[in-house]
Amino acid sequence: MSDTSTHTHGVSLTDGAAAKLRELLEQETQPGLRLRVAVRPGGCGVSYQMAFDNEVRDGDQVRDTNGVGVVVDRFSAPFLVGATIGFMDGPGRQGFTIDNPNAGGGGGCCG
Repeated sequence: MSDTSTHTHGVSLTDGAAAKLRELLEQETQPGLRLRVAVRPGGCGVSYQMAFDNEVRDGDQVRDTNGVGVVVDRFSAPFLVGATIGFMDGPGRQGFTIDNPNAGGGGGCCG
């Protein structure tokens, strides 16, 4: 039984990130693709994974934000509440960024 219809996550996209993602999605040939965002613990913090995915698994939380479907798994959702995905496109720097209020210090092995 899937509970994806009743739960949404707290991840948002800036206008720039949404525009870039829509541009990338237009180049894809698979139908129904969404951005999957995940948090993976390790070492002294977390790492983020982002990829296009056309599956919604049991426990996934789904939300349309700025015209882009975003999926977050059950484990990652609490770590991403209030997170904003942006896109930088400037001299020497281009790519997606994640501003996550939950990624502050404390815990882990780094003191």
